[in-house]
Amino acid sequence: MLQVENIEKYYGNGTGVTKALRRISFRVEDGEFIAIMGASGSGKTTLLNCISTIDTISAGRICLDGIDVSALSSAELARFRREKLGFVFQDFNLLDTLTIEENIGLALSLTHTEPAAVQKQVQDVAQKLGIADILPKFPYQVSGGQKQRAACARAMVAGQSLLLADDPTGALDS
Repeated sequence: MLQVENIEKYYGNGTGVTKALRRISFRVEDGEFIAIMGASGSGKTTLLNCISTIDTISAGRICLDGIDVSALSSAELARFRREKLGFVFQDFNLLDTLTIEENIGLALSLTHTEPAAVQKQVQDVAQKLGIADILPKFPYQVSGGQKQRAACARAMVAGQSLLLADDPTGALDS
């Protein structure tokens, strides 16, 4: 379960302070799906970055599965991200020097999963997302929609507790 309690995010200092998030609170139960919508510049990406610990909050608390992420050390945060979070970035963030298969399997490789298990899990998620045929290709060899599905597969493959996606359908075809 995700619990966000009165979080705030400020940028700048002194008289040049921008309040990107103001007292945001909500809960997401296990198995629940939510969408955060708003105008460009309204703080959606900032909120996702704070929940995912890519960015820090200025005030409040964020808890996932009973863990207060705002109180974790750098090493604990790295382990937390690896074990608990899947993130689909707005601009894919695929590594150009890795194949689609290697990009998807990267999350599992970081957890020291056996290579045979990595291959099976990558194949399974790629099949579900309709990209099994592009696994041997590099990101520059596939369409934007295929890149986005590969990014989704990478976020889903390890089965983390929370999957966050920043505009995940922006490059997808119907």
